[in-house]
This record gives sequence, C-alpha cells and structure tokens, in this order.
Amino acid sequence: MNVAAKSIARRGFSLIELVIVIVIIGIIAAIAIPRMSRGSTGASESSLRANLAVMRNAIELFVTEHENMIPGVPGALPDQLMKNTNIAGVVGTTTTEHIYGPYIREIPELPVAGEFSQRGSRGIAAANAANVGWIFTNPTPNSWVLKPNTGNKKDSRDVLFTDY
Repeated sequence: MNVAAKSIARRGFSLIELVIVIVIIGIIAAIAIPRMSRGSTGASESSLRANLAVMRNAIELFVTEHENMIPGVPGALPDQLMKNTNIAGVVGTTTTEHIYGPYIREIPELPVAGEFSQRGSRGIAAANAANVGWIFTNPTPNSWVLKPNTGNKKDSRDVLFTDY
C-alpha cells in the first residue's frame, strides 16, 4: 500500500474518539442546563419583586395625593393607577379637575405561575381567582396589601411569593 492510500484510509475518527467527545458534551450539558434554569428562575423572582415595588409605589403615591384615600378595591384600581383622577379618585380626562395621575402605564404581568394564576396575568382582584395576577385588599380602613396571586407557591429559597 502506498502513502496516498494510507492517508485516505486514516481520514475519519475512530469510534472511541467519537464516544469520548459525546461523553464530554454530555458532562458539559449536565453542568450547564441546571445552572441556566436556576438563572431564569432567579430572573422571574427578581422581576416579581420589581413589579411589586412599582405597583406598591404607584399605590402609595395615589394614597398620598388623594389625602390618604385608598384606591378602589379591586375594579377601579387599574383605572385609578393608569388614568387621571380628581381628589375623590374619580377617573376622567386631563382637566383642571382631574390633575392626579397616571401613576403607571400598565399593570405589570405576573412573572411567575401560581396556584391560582398563570404567568403573564395582569388582573387585580380582592381574593384568589383564576387568571388574576395580583391580590389587592385593605384589611383595615387606613391600610392596604398588594401581593401576587400565587397561593402557596414558593421561590427557589423556599419563601412564599405572597410574603414578598
């Protein structure tokens, strides 16, 4: 056999070389995939905290500008936060009477799935309901609570989302 025939016969990879490469790729995937999924979980949890902060700040500003009046529970709340209001909290167009707001552009999506809600839900209710992202209540006359509608679901650190 001449030299040219030997080099042509030796061009491919052996079965052992291919198996070693596949095993190495498998090990890398086994390490990388769990880390990537934890990253997306952490991002969703951070997004939930940020959305809660935005909503709570908007509600606080509404309460402050409307002489400690808590916005309507729950039906009027989205309009009261996203549109102009007067001192009584009545929604209207921008006029000399409706000088307050808007406080946010839109109700943020719920970034995590819950027991009662789906990821991406934007609705607000006074109690757990299907496809509602947020629960807004006022347990006492001068207080209010906004929490995600996630029921008993917990985050990656075993903390209830409703405790955020």
